[in-house]
Amino acid sequence: MAQSYVKQTTKNNIAFIEFFTPEHNAMPSPILKELAQVITNAGNDDEVKVIVLKSGGDRTFCAGASFKELVAINNLDEGEQFFSGFANVINAMRTCGKIIVGRVQGKAVGGGVGLASATDYCLATKYAAIKLSEISIGIGPFVIEPAVTKKIGATAFSQMTIDAENFYSAEYAKTKGLYANVFETIEELDQAIIELANKLASYNPEALSELKKVLWQNTENWDALLKERAKISGTLVLSHFTKEKLASYK
Repeated sequence: MAQSYVKQTTKNNIAFIEFFTPEHNAMPSPILKELAQVITNAGNDDEVKVIVLKSGGDRTFCAGASFKELVAINNLDEGEQFFSGFANVINAMRTCGKIIVGRVQGKAVGGGVGLASATDYCLATKYAAIKLSEISIGIGPFVIEPAVTKKIGATAFSQMTIDAENFYSAEYAKTKGLYANVFETIEELDQAIIELANKLASYNPEALSELKKVLWQNTENWDALLKERAKISGTLVLSHFTKEKLASYK
């Protein structure tokens, strides 16, 4: 079986950061921790002018957090730590001084929608449907909510959260502002990503840095906010309802 990884390849001042797990790119805590660190390091690297965030494989972009870890949570500390995984990645993306372009080649669920929302500019294929399924298992997309709402608005977020068992199309995500454009094929997506990244890498890095600050203004409280949200989810995952619901999926 293929091994999970996070890797960075830098070419022409573009850092391509790729993550992968064999389970539909569902992310265990160690991979999330590594991804946050790699993003932070790229943001501090003077050679890097722009970052492209992508996942491995040609199917699911990211199925959220690891289900195996989720069902193994036994106490509040474990729960809070688990749900802090995506919080730390989102905050790393937020505070990174470089523009991050998202490449979403397939479906995004839960935390995967959070990652796409935390990019500064996101491109996708027509297969990149999105879903916020957390409320259906007794928790909720509380950690990723600030990033998702910032990108698509409170109305679309509430619609997706309440209608938790259905996917919303890539075109829907485009109309709501999550995706800047949607392409027929991965090849077309990759061509557009390269063209955009090369243009950005040729721009004044100081101007891009200032733009990044403007794009994320009024989010300075997110370090504390996302930690509070992780605690909410960490508490809910211990509830009788959620434990029973998770057991039914085993």
